[in-house]
Parts: sequence; C-alpha cells; structure tokens
Amino acid sequence: MNLLDRHIFKSVLFTCGAAVALFAFVVALPNVVKDLLTPLLAGQIETGTFARLVLLLIPYAISYALPMGILTGVLLTLGRLSADSEITAMRAAGISAFRVARPVFILGCAGLAGALFINFETMPWARVQYQREFEAAVRADPLKLIVPRTFIRDFRGYVVYVGDKAGSMLRDVWVWELDEQYRVKRIIRAEAGRLDYDPASHSLIPTLVRAKIEDRDADQPEDFDQSPRIASVEKLEQLQISLEPFFGRELRRMKDEWLTYTQLRDKRATLAAEMPTDPEAAAQQEQARMRTQLVIQEKFNLSLAVFSFALIGVPLGIKVSRRETSANLGIALVLVLSYYMLTVMVKWLDRHPEYRPDLLLWIPNLLLIALGIWLFRRIERG
Repeated sequence: MNLLDRHIFKSVLFTCGAAVALFAFVVALPNVVKDLLTPLLAGQIETGTFARLVLLLIPYAISYALPMGILTGVLLTLGRLSADSEITAMRAAGISAFRVARPVFILGCAGLAGALFINFETMPWARVQYQREFEAAVRADPLKLIVPRTFIRDFRGYVVYVGDKAGSMLRDVWVWELDEQYRVKRIIRAEAGRLDYDPASHSLIPTLVRAKIEDRDADQPEDFDQSPRIASVEKLEQLQISLEPFFGRELRRMKDEWLTYTQLRDKRATLAAEMPTDPEAAAQQEQARMRTQLVIQEKFNLSLAVFSFALIGVPLGIKVSRRETSANLGIALVLVLSYYMLTVMVKWLDRHPEYRPDLLLWIPNLLLIALGIWLFRRIERG
C-alpha cells in the first residue's frame, strides 16, 4: 500500500469509525432509555450492572450501524477530497476511479468480515447474556420492582401503584387487574399491605389489609351502565403477580435472531428433517423453516451491505463534491432507508415459502452493487 492508499485509507477509516459510533449510539439509546434507565433511577439495578448491560447492547447496535456508518464515512471523506480538488488532481495524474477506491474496497471487505462475525457470533451471544444479566439483577431483589408513587405497568395483567414503601411493608396500595384486552376488570385499594416473593413460581405475593374490591362485568368491563360489585375485606391474600417477563421468557422462547450460525443451521436442518404428514402441520413447519432461513440470509445480506454501501459511496462521494455534512448524511439516510424498506417488504413474505423470500432478500444488495458499478462507469467515461 503506497502513500496515496494510506492517506485515503486512514481518512476513510477514522471517519467511518466516528460515523459507526454515532449511529450505534442512536440505535442503542432507545433500548437504554426504555429498558434500563428507569430501573437504574428506581434503584432496581446497580450502576455496575447498568454499565455491563449497556456494553452488551453495543454489538446489537453495531450490527445495524455498520452499513450506514461505512456509507456515511465514505461519502464524507471522498466528498471532502473532491471538494478540495484532490480527486481532480489524482485523475489528472492518470489515476482511475477504481484505483482511488482501492483503499475503500479493502476497508469494505474488512467491514464485511467483521459484520459476519458480529451478526453470527458476537451479537447473538451479547443478546442472550444481556437477558441473563438483567434477569439476575431482578432476581437478586424482586421487591425493588415496586417503586413508590409510580404506576407500574411491567406486570402481565396488572397495573400497580403504591403510595409508600418501607422494605416489604406497603401503604396506600392500588391494583388494577386487566383482562386480555387490557381493560380494567377489577380495582383493589388497600390502606396497607405486605409484599413477599415466591421463588418457586417467580411471583410477588401481596397481602393487603383493609381492602376495598370493585368487580366489573367480566364480558363488558367498560359498560358503566351496570353497577360494579363492591366488597370490603379485612385481609386479602389471593393476589399473585407473575414476574415471568423478567425471568428468562425470551431465553425460553429464543428468537432466531439471537442464535449463532451453528445453532441456526442445526435448527434449519431439524425443521427440514421433521416434516409432518398432515398438510396443515407441514405448511406450518415449512413456514418455520423459512423464517429460520430468512434470518440466516438476512444476516448474510446485512454483512454484505457493508461492502455494497462502500462500493456505491465512492462514485457518489466523488460526484457530489460537497463538504456539507448534512447533505452527505441526507444521501446516506435515503439510501439506507430504501435498503431497509426493501428488506422489510421481502420479509413480509415469510408466510409464503413458495415465493422464496430467502432468495428475494438478496435483491437490495444486488441493486446496490449494480448501481455502484454503473456509477463507476459513468465517472470513468466522464
């Protein structure tokens, strides 16, 4: 690699690294705010656990940020070189556009290899480890899930509000019990109570004192023309609030996206080998196999997109010739959104294996590569 290659490679590398870090932050931030910030502020998880969980989100964020970061970095770097007339000087010296792009292609190939490793190994491991770490943090002290003066909607089938809490003792307790359509079918208000944890069933067991219970019609709980049944009890012990959403539900129902390549391949082979004779069951089995195949192909395509965006970013960066970061970010955003929209549209066909969505998933990358080659030829002719 000569001096020119090193100059372009370093410029593109540092800009792409900064762009990937920026987009990874944007991807990870909603997950941090939604899942981790409230438990941290409420004291449900420690600062060290919070930091580890954030680190475990990074591979997931990078897997989606890498293609857009590479494209943005290439556009910014080559746009600046072109605006400074450095590209013009290279072309005047007889250096072709393909020769100028060689360091970018090397970086794109390295990014492709890194993306394959992240998508098939690092990200699945990190997502599973994230669930285990979060579950362990909750299991250490489940009573911390009850935060005073906060409407707690994390429990399945219940909304809970507690006015004050001292250890396991509660005061001013409100419980709204919901049906499957999230309509309130029962309201319980108690002056005080005690909260216990049952490790066998992973449930919170509140014992309420001096409680009033309002039962609504089971079929039409929102029909206020019917008077609710109201009762008062000195002690209520029948409640049991499941903590299943916090304790490994995702691990027991493992998502295909969280499986490594070896696990995905084994699952696909198992589904293909166990084809039932019943036509309806066979169709469902084929759909399940296709969903697994789509995950494999999507990970391959998401990795290839790193190289595809690097390829198309070179002629676009040379042609645009702009220093403005906003213009280059706009171009990158339009291209990436178009790519993801096409990918999502193909994935909607997962229930129709006969259309071979696993093969159609390659169309966005093929279009990007074809467009990149066409733009290169236009630049060479121009």
